Amino acid sequence: MAAHRKSAHRKPKQRPFTGPAARTAATLALAGAAPATSATGAGAAPAEPAPTAAQVRAKVDRLYHDAEVATEKYNGAKEKEAAATKAVDTLADEAARRTDRLNTARHTLGSMATAQYRTGALDPAVQLALSSDPDSYLERAAHLDRAGDRQASLLSSIRRQLSGIARVKARADQETEALAARRAELQEHRIAIRTKLADARSLLATLTAAERAAYERSADAAHGGGPAAPAARSATHADRSAPRAPVAAPNSRAARAVSFAHGAIGKPYVWGATGPNAFDCSGLTQAAWQAAGVSLPRTTYTQINAGQRVSRSELAPGDLVFFYSGISHVGLYIGGGQMIHAPRPGAPVRIAPIDQMPFAGATRVA
Repeated sequence: MAAHRKSAHRKPKQRPFTGPAARTAATLALAGAAPATSATGAGAAPAEPAPTAAQVRAKVDRLYHDAEVATEKYNGAKEKEAAATKAVDTLADEAARRTDRLNTARHTLGSMATAQYRTGALDPAVQLALSSDPDSYLERAAHLDRAGDRQASLLSSIRRQLSGIARVKARADQETEALAARRAELQEHRIAIRTKLADARSLLATLTAAERAAYERSADAAHGGGPAAPAARSATHADRSAPRAPVAAPNSRAARAVSFAHGAIGKPYVWGATGPNAFDCSGLTQAAWQAAGVSLPRTTYTQINAGQRVSRSELAPGDLVFFYSGISHVGLYIGGGQMIHAPRPGAPVRIAPIDQMPFAGATRVA
């Protein structure tokens, strides 16, 4: 009986499914696993759709604008780098001159010491007593006293010169550190410009030939090369050797600046360039006014403070016109609501209407 009760509590032995039962179980197992597989697939990020041609064009425009912002920062850093280089060179020259004067003083002091050693072995009273010509000796002694005064003065001068050289070398070390920082900043902006321009070229390469042509037409129109500015097209293709009509500028210097800008039409945009064969935007305005005998700073954000601010309604030929909130673009106003400017890479110097970009201000140089 006990054995019967013990066996009654045992679990029945499981037998594997076979035949139709096995197939039914497999079907149910697969059906239960299907939702898990589907859930796993749902976790994967869907592929992003390719950007439209309009989106590519908008991004290319942003990249060109960002590259121009970086270009103006590069121009500013280059100006600082040039100033730091000049300061280091000037201090090196000053240190060399001071060292030459110090060596001369040391040589003079050495000669005086040698002479004293040769004549000063005996006590002066003994020399006087032994001298056959006391008057001559006393005269020589007076000269020695004066020489001693000169020696003391020379020693004092040498100490001052050593201190001065130490100060010059300390300043040179500071300027050398500043120069290294300027060069690092210059390289940073150079890399930023090249990266943005390369990205723009890569994006343009994703467009079809027709789309690229449409983009160039729209960009030309925006910068003065399209239907909105027929004067720009005629000026771009004008014969540069042909005599020009007098420019209606407020003074002769402004007229010369405008004339120079006309002569630059058609030359390529190259970032960092100031002519004579290529320009960036602030390089063109700087070169134009330099031709008129006026020195302008290098960047857009310094040129805007290089003269008297004028309102848009007061613009006259020769005025500098600035664009975008960061003052990242500049052109030379020529009258009639138009300017001459260097637009961007791939777009040469040309005439353009000033209302094609967000106006930020204007400055009258002279």
